[in-house]
Amino acid sequence: MQPRSRISYVWKERAASLPYRTGVSLHSHTSASLESLTFLHKMATEVPGLRSLFSYYERICERRHGLRLDFVAGNWRPPLQPRMAYDVEAGQIRALGLRPLISITDHDNLQAPLLLRTLPEARGIPVSVEWTAPFGATVFHLGIHNLPSSDGLQWMERLEHFTENATDAGLQALLAELHAIPQVLLVVNHPLWDLYAIGAAHRVELHRFLTENNPYVHALELNGLRHAQENREVAEVARRWSQVLISGGDRHGLEPNANINLTNAENFTEFVREVREERRSHVLFMEQYAQPWEQRILASTLNAVTDFPHFSPGWQRWDERAYHPDASGVMRPLAELWVKGRPPVPLLAAILVVRLLRYRTLASSLSLFFASVNKITPATEALHEVA
Repeated sequence: MQPRSRISYVWKERAASLPYRTGVSLHSHTSASLESLTFLHKMATEVPGLRSLFSYYERICERRHGLRLDFVAGNWRPPLQPRMAYDVEAGQIRALGLRPLISITDHDNLQAPLLLRTLPEARGIPVSVEWTAPFGATVFHLGIHNLPSSDGLQWMERLEHFTENATDAGLQALLAELHAIPQVLLVVNHPLWDLYAIGAAHRVELHRFLTENNPYVHALELNGLRHAQENREVAEVARRWSQVLISGGDRHGLEPNANINLTNAENFTEFVREVREERRSHVLFMEQYAQPWEQRILASTLNAVTDFPHFSPGWQRWDERAYHPDASGVMRPLAELWVKGRPPVPLLAAILVVRLLRYRTLASSLSLFFASVNKITPATEALHEVA
């Protein structure tokens, strides 16, 4: 059966959701996800005048405190805890007059959906994860939605074991086994995102991945946090491989997902059947997707270094939500590592640069470096009519 993927934009089609009863939020993150701190290092070393100052204080930090700043090992957690994240996604969908189905996919763990299933209002939430799957010279983020609740944790153990012992044949066997579970939905998230910055080799690996595994993949994602130019290219990949296109907001901050799926499914398993067996999908892009892409990315980044006094104690300050190895290699909140309660100067400098971009004049200047990447044109809309 040929895929039928319809794409709508809420600012163009205000009535797009009217024929539907349900909105589906796919691919969003909570405080259970571990996110890299490398953006701080990038800011501090690429802004003119800061590189040498940053390097100097890096050496001071190691000499005085025995702490080598490691932005690869360090991580931050998205600010929204599972219940808060669920409410943000459900609220946006209810505002359209639709019943919400929410699939939260934290990086490589099932903590959030398993916790949320203890709440009456979220009891039907699928057990889902965004799995970082090594493949050749790159990795792909695979959205694995609606695992059987009885053995979700066992599946997570198997996925973790594979990550440590990855082979192409082993990946194919795992995906085939997941595909054999009728209720599971397997999505390649942001397939063109080059996480390791390996350039053209990533696209070569994507072609090889789909050559070997396309029969076990159920959809390719149009990502709400990637720009329109990249999503147009993903749509072309979907055409070549006869794949369904599906939504995936990839929310890490306070903004709800920038796209959802529209359906009349009563529950998530019915929605999976619609995508897998009927091979149809209706993606609705929300208002926030029309905003400048680079400024939306910046807003999400700012959430990592912003204090939220109304959050729960122990989760209010940015340095309580960020982690770094101590001198013994044990991961601890940054707030516990400060000497005399003050962060190292190079880290403060990096954070200051990020926070300065909060101001509209500086943030607007980012658009000069990303001209037209999120421009939505009639050609874009035509391209997205059918996968």
